[in-house]
Amino acid sequence: MTAQGTTTATLADVVDAVHRRYDPAAAASWDAVGLVCGDPAAPVRRILLAVDPVGATVDEALASGADLLLTHHPLLFTPVTSVAASTPAGALVHRLIRGGCALLTAHTNADVAREGVSDALADALGLTGTTAVVPSAANPGAGLGRVGELAATVTLAAFAESVRDALPRTAHGVRVAGDPDLPVRRVAVLSGSGGDDLAAASLVGADVIVTSDLKHHVALDNLAAGGPALVDVAHFASEWPWLPLAARLLSGDLVAAGFAVEVAVSEIVTDPWTARA
Repeated sequence: MTAQGTTTATLADVVDAVHRRYDPAAAASWDAVGLVCGDPAAPVRRILLAVDPVGATVDEALASGADLLLTHHPLLFTPVTSVAASTPAGALVHRLIRGGCALLTAHTNADVAREGVSDALADALGLTGTTAVVPSAANPGAGLGRVGELAATVTLAAFAESVRDALPRTAHGVRVAGDPDLPVRRVAVLSGSGGDDLAAASLVGADVIVTSDLKHHVALDNLAAGGPALVDVAHFASEWPWLPLAARLLSGDLVAAGFAVEVAVSEIVTDPWTARA
């Protein structure tokens, strides 16, 4: 999508626009969000959004002439003392800088925001009347996860098929824990790794929880305790729906500010699992 504006945005302008939508102060204490590399005064005419800052998406950004790669997942999750090109992360930083492309991350701050990752997943699955699973005290409507209603009651098996069809295809596929004939109407979503928050999603009356990265014993314990059915999808697949939503919102914000910026979405599947035997 191309923003029809009259002024060239700077990287600082775009970072400000992203942070107005996805406040870094809302990120988890362990997270690493914000600008990773790039000159705030540099012009930005093209932005590429991706889930992961990996070689394939850096290649795509540089080949497309992007001035900014905006990713959901951080490149530098933990403190480092070096970004030498001899390290995997350092090599990507050097390539981005040489190519004149900045890197910006919106992770857990985008997860909890209104019109963020959680809302995008809920919308992709057709949920209505959504509220946060764990509401934010500071920002009404925001918070961890979403819970809402399907248009009609379906079986768990049919719901799992609709999840498969709504999200990007991955080798991981869609795993289901629960009775295939279970009636499903109220659905909770926890984008990304939601194993630590199953209890909270159970308390909001969900028939099923859609999330990722569930461990064997976590799933067993949830079912043994009488918790909701579980639908486990690839981590990448649960978060990709945010990209087109964020691209549309960011493009609109920049147009409204008078900036001419093209915003594109990567469709490269960067889930690390590439095949099933």
